Amino acid sequence: MPQMDAVAAPNTVDWSMITVDGVTKTYGAFLAVDDVSFTCRPGQVTGFLGPNGAGKSTTMRIMVGLTPASRGRVTIGGHRYPDLPNPGRHVGVLLDASAQHAGRTGREVLTIGAVTMGLSMSRVDEMLELVSLSQSEAKRRVKNYSLGMRQRLGIAHALLGDPAILILDEPANGLDPAGIHWMRGLLREYAEHGGTVCLSSHLLHEVERIADELILIGHGRIVAQGTKQELLHARGAYVRAVEREELLDALHREGITAVPSGDGLRSDAEAIQIGRVAATNNITLVELRPADSAGLEELFLELTADSQRDTTSVAVPTEGAVI
Repeated sequence: MPQMDAVAAPNTVDWSMITVDGVTKTYGAFLAVDDVSFTCRPGQVTGFLGPNGAGKSTTMRIMVGLTPASRGRVTIGGHRYPDLPNPGRHVGVLLDASAQHAGRTGREVLTIGAVTMGLSMSRVDEMLELVSLSQSEAKRRVKNYSLGMRQRLGIAHALLGDPAILILDEPANGLDPAGIHWMRGLLREYAEHGGTVCLSSHLLHEVERIADELILIGHGRIVAQGTKQELLHARGAYVRAVEREELLDALHREGITAVPSGDGLRSDAEAIQIGRVAATNNITLVELRPADSAGLEELFLELTADSQRDTTSVAVPTEGAVI
């Protein structure tokens, strides 16, 4: 990681710390981001998760000064991103891989970045090799790149200045399984060397494997945050039953709260309590386990249920209806 000595600051300031403090963004009467606060720390990958339209991209644009906040502020080592001298040397950013100049070659995109940041041209070749773009691919115009190749070029550009921080919005979009595996290893190694990664993604399984800290957002507000272990620990039980509605009613009669989660139910009660209720009411269970083993996807769907565009409900045709 580079030494952040270009800006005079007290030694107590951590240049690789991102602090989002009470950020709110409104567009007229629409509230896109609502009082969002969190911290991204060095040596960690922070996963920023939420449904489409939840406010992830808007928050990230605010973080790097592309969108002004209506209230609140974001600082990097105590400074706003626009106030950092030569910010690409401190913060690597990839918000939209398709936003690169379509008429330039991949090498030209990186060369312009290197010149702007005052870097050696050897850095361009280093980054092309790092992201596995061949010399022939580097000579092709970006408009002829696949989405996966644009993502690799965008990651190369984000890493070009050897920054201490990476802010990446959906970096795995368009990558094949081998590419996703490569990216996961790259970001994990980056964090292990002391870098700070803020990663937005809808690929929940991949985030669950790489992230140290998780932030879940829905309708512009943070609905949960903490380490993976903290969020998935002591969350009661997950159950699937043949008679799901009957089980739900029986649990409610016993004063046990349960909510739909996928094709089952999630409850804060322990699995043994739910098992006893099911046995008493002759309900057939298909699955019953501690909820902490259910994984990030079910937790994500539960906590953001009211902001999901799609549901698993299927309309049942009435008798005589033509399909």
